[in-house]
Amino acid sequence: MVTAVRATPKIDLERFEEEGYLAVENVLDLEQDLAPVVREYEALLDTEIDRWHAAGKIQSRHGDLPFVQRLAAFLTEAGKGGYQAFDISLPLRSATQETPIHLGPAVFNMLRSPRLIDAVEQVVGPEVLSNPIQHVRIKPPESMLPADFKGSLVGQTDWHQDQGVALPEVDETEMLTVWLAITDATVENGCLCVVPGSHKRGLATHCPASPGSARIGLHIPDEIRGTDFTPVPIPRGGALFLHRRTMHASLKNLSDGARWSFDLRYQPIGQPTGRPWFPSFAVRSRANPSLEVHDWTVWADMWRQARARLASGDPVGKTNRWDGSQPVCA
Repeated sequence: MVTAVRATPKIDLERFEEEGYLAVENVLDLEQDLAPVVREYEALLDTEIDRWHAAGKIQSRHGDLPFVQRLAAFLTEAGKGGYQAFDISLPLRSATQETPIHLGPAVFNMLRSPRLIDAVEQVVGPEVLSNPIQHVRIKPPESMLPADFKGSLVGQTDWHQDQGVALPEVDETEMLTVWLAITDATVENGCLCVVPGSHKRGLATHCPASPGSARIGLHIPDEIRGTDFTPVPIPRGGALFLHRRTMHASLKNLSDGARWSFDLRYQPIGQPTGRPWFPSFAVRSRANPSLEVHDWTVWADMWRQARARLASGDPVGKTNRWDGSQPVCA
């Protein structure tokens, strides 16, 4: 039986430029792109649970639970540090040679999925770089996790602009955020929300969270953001394209299942990434295809080399421009 090949999604550039965001269905192929990633993470959870259990750091393997409940049970025992092995980036301040990071072939293949990059190319042009500001967010229901997971990669995300949480060098970079839905993202399970047209208002002040605050890390104060926003549900395999200055946040996961997503960035080759300590790589170059990285082990080695530099004391310095001294942050 011949499987029909879906056409590359057509990006409505006029609407994207007007609203600052665009929901796009069928960006990823469910069998070719998503299924291998799910299998890779199921195997990773097995590995991490076995490793922590063998070290005596958790009491149970939770082998009778399905994936979402098993992840939540593991994280409840292991704490927030247990999630680092699932992420596809490194911490900027505390990386050691032993800091885990997930660098599997299925994730690499998803990052450079032809269908995905065909869609991205319509926005950023024919020379496409994978920006290293990237994360995976497998968010169990809030009811399954301790309260201190708020603000982590598995918790609720506060209002921000992606340009605002990187270095100023990224201000003129035509960076595109691609938020990929591995499971259906709904209002109930914590889909993203946006402020339509907010990219036209320029870069907003971001305030660091003060001790004891209910806010989560860097955030845009409500008096700047306003009160109106639009939830954007995304079906599995779809994506939310975001302008680098579009204000966005997530809702709480109040469902009984996971909300699983990857937030990725793409940009034209040759422009600053806003994370110079981390590796970027060319996923497409029409002008010079030899620049493209096709081997997942090369990509993995780039991240391991970055980890070694950070672990050896390579100075990072400031990671964003905000210090909380702005009057609105008082």
